[in-house]
Parts: sequence; C-alpha cells; structure tokens
Amino acid sequence: MMTDSALGLVCTRSFPAVVGTADMMLKSAGVTLVGYEKIGSGYCTAIVRGKTADVRLAVEEGAKTAEQFGQLVSKMVLPRPLPNLEVIFPIGTHLAQMQQEQRGYSRLSNQSLGLLETRGFPALVGAADAMLKAADVQLAGYEKIGDGLCTAVIRGSVANVAVAVEAGMFEAERIGEFSAVMVIPRPLEDLEHTLPVAECWLEKVEPLPILMPKRRQREKEHLLALPELEKTPLRLQQSQQESLELEIPQEETVEEEVQRQPSPRENPDYLD
Repeated sequence: MMTDSALGLVCTRSFPAVVGTADMMLKSAGVTLVGYEKIGSGYCTAIVRGKTADVRLAVEEGAKTAEQFGQLVSKMVLPRPLPNLEVIFPIGTHLAQMQQEQRGYSRLSNQSLGLLETRGFPALVGAADAMLKAADVQLAGYEKIGDGLCTAVIRGSVANVAVAVEAGMFEAERIGEFSAVMVIPRPLEDLEHTLPVAECWLEKVEPLPILMPKRRQREKEHLLALPELEKTPLRLQQSQQESLELEIPQEETVEEEVQRQPSPRENPDYLD
C-alpha cells in the first residue's frame, strides 16, 4: 500500500443510499472503491482508498448525497492506516480486484442501474415482478442488509429503469413497506465490481491455453546393431575389361612368332 494513502468511510442505513453515496464519491475524486461492509440492522458502509486530499473530497461529497436521502449515519477520513488494520479489516484495495476475478464478468455491465429497497421479502418480490412487467429491464440480483431491509437490483436503459422503478414503488407500498430507491444512469467500473449479480448473469473467464510445448521424457537410447560387412567382388567397368582383353592377344602373338621362326637345320643357308 502507498504510504501517503488514506481511508474514507461513509455509513448509511440503506443499501440504495450507500450505492448512490459510493457512486458520488467515485465521480467526485480519484479514489478506489474497496467495497461495502454490512453489519446488520440496515447499516452499510462504503469504503474508498486514495490520496488524502482525494479521499477528503470524496467523503464530503458522499456524505452530502447520503444526507439528501436522510440516511447518513457517520463519516470518517483516516490518513495512512497502519498495516495491522490492513490485515484485520476489509479495507485493502486488492480485495476489490480479488472479488472481481473470483466472480467473473457480468453480461449486464455498462447499463443503467436501478435499486429499490423494501422492508420485508414479500414486498421485494412483488416489486421486482412489477418492474420486470412494466419495462424492458433485467433483474440482476438482490441484497439483504438486515433489519428486514432488502434491495432489488435491475439493469437496462435509463428510460426503462426509471419506468420500472416507479412501478415497483407503487407495488411495494401496496404489499408492504417501501424504504428507498436509487437510479444511476452511468455507473463506473469500480462500482460495477461491488454490485450484487446473480450467477446466471456471470461469465467465468477461462484461462488461455499454454502455447509452449510440454517437455517430453527422453527415451532411453538403444544401441543399434550394424550389419556385418560382406566381401563382394568388385565389378570392373567395361573400358577396363576391354583394355585387358586387348593386352592379352598381344602377348600370344609374340609367342606365336617365336614358335613360327624356322630352326637352323631347316634353313637352307645353314652350313654344316
């Protein structure tokens, strides 16, 4: 972690209010949203990290948004948190990255966000059904924060989300108790990582195959038996054979001439 980093926390008593607070903090300063901490009875805390000046600005803007909903409980800026806090509390920036890697990619990303909170589960189910039937939206998931408060999360275009949320509010009031509502036209990527999403909308990232060849085990080297050398007669070329044939008659002619010479007795000129 950076030595000059700071920690900012804003606590509310409504999940739509804490999501709207986190969205305002992200859009007002260069901070990173770590996530939410839910401790029951409707208490939710948005946690951001960044430089001290950015965190102070983000916390002030987030607190103003929570006050507009009447849900602000407390706020805090903590400069340079010690490593002991990093280990125990879920306040590290790496937690958001780990959560996104484990969860996978959502097919509903980059769409407008609508949150409707009720007190009681029957009112939540009725409101979700009314929202799906009123406009072209998708139910992404729901969140429970204790004290009977539960929130339905829908995704779609800005117009469809606005129409669906209005229909859900009337249905929640008819069945039970309506608590809070929030519409965010363009949620940032950091906010996307912290929103509840059902498993049916998630796509797991498959790792790329390793393109390097595997090491093959070397087979034991076997000595090959060479064939024995056989003595084969050399074949003379035709020119060599002809030269030999020409030399042999010359020797025979010389012997024949010697034999054909007359002896001294047969010579008439021979003198006794």
